[in-house]
Amino acid sequence: MRPVTDAVPAPAADVAARAAGVRAASPTSRRGRPELRRPAVLATPGGVLGVVLLTSAVGLALLGPVVVGDRPFASVAAPLQAPSAAHVMGTDDLGRDVLTMVVHGLRTSLVIAVGVVAIAGVIAVCVGALAGSHPGSLDDLLMRGTELVQVVPRFFLAVVVVALFGARVSNVVLLLGVTSWTWTARVVRAETLSLRQRAFVEAARSFGAGQTYILRRHIAVSVLPTALVMLSVCASGAVLIEAGLGFVGLGDPDVVSLGSLASNAQRFLRSAWWLTLFPGAALLILILGINLVGDALGDAGSARLGPVGLGSTR
Repeated sequence: MRPVTDAVPAPAADVAARAAGVRAASPTSRRGRPELRRPAVLATPGGVLGVVLLTSAVGLALLGPVVVGDRPFASVAAPLQAPSAAHVMGTDDLGRDVLTMVVHGLRTSLVIAVGVVAIAGVIAVCVGALAGSHPGSLDDLLMRGTELVQVVPRFFLAVVVVALFGARVSNVVLLLGVTSWTWTARVVRAETLSLRQRAFVEAARSFGAGQTYILRRHIAVSVLPTALVMLSVCASGAVLIEAGLGFVGLGDPDVVSLGSLASNAQRFLRSAWWLTLFPGAALLILILGINLVGDALGDAGSARLGPVGLGSTR
């Protein structure tokens, strides 16, 4: 009997792929050339709006310092000037340019979001895939550990960590990354358990595919849409927690936080409305863009996978 390996012979792989329904031929024009299709994330109005909002926030955060400068704490004009041509978003009570501070606050929020998603995504996929592909004692052990992490109040834990170890952005990213993966891991586990019994996985297994190949080639691709949605929620939650820390005065004093800007503006709600409006709008645009793009990616991935999509019953 031929030993089972992680590689599948080419004919068997083709049969398994056809059974999975995940490799449809690219549409072609009448001249036989592949047609250029609009990205799937732009297939819905929500996806288009999300891409516009997120692109605007990311572009402002990355390119803004080139225009407004890299000195957000510098006093450049008289205090509490209303928005004008010279200072589009006005100045604060110390004469600092609000636009410059909002740009650097967006950069801080993006660093938090990307760092937390990178850490939480790796942990969630590893834990969820291992638990779902090894039902039994390993599954029980991993899920009990997930439940222990899940009941930890992240914001209050962040307050304690910041008080003990400092309010550096790296500390916040690490803390939120190792505590924000639980929901995504549970979803990945549930989808893995379901997909293990599907016909396309059984077909690949019957052709000699090993567990590693099946996880990488079939199951990981199938759980990706839902994982993206969960990680987008994780990213927006991390941004909100960092803003909350800044709002209560526990943000990193060496960087600008949108939460700290909103906190400092409370004293001037009646006399300087722009101090609250622009940081709040920037935070809203970033969070809304992340969530809308995540939803659109999840819908696009489910539609692309067809019969093996996450909502399929086949």
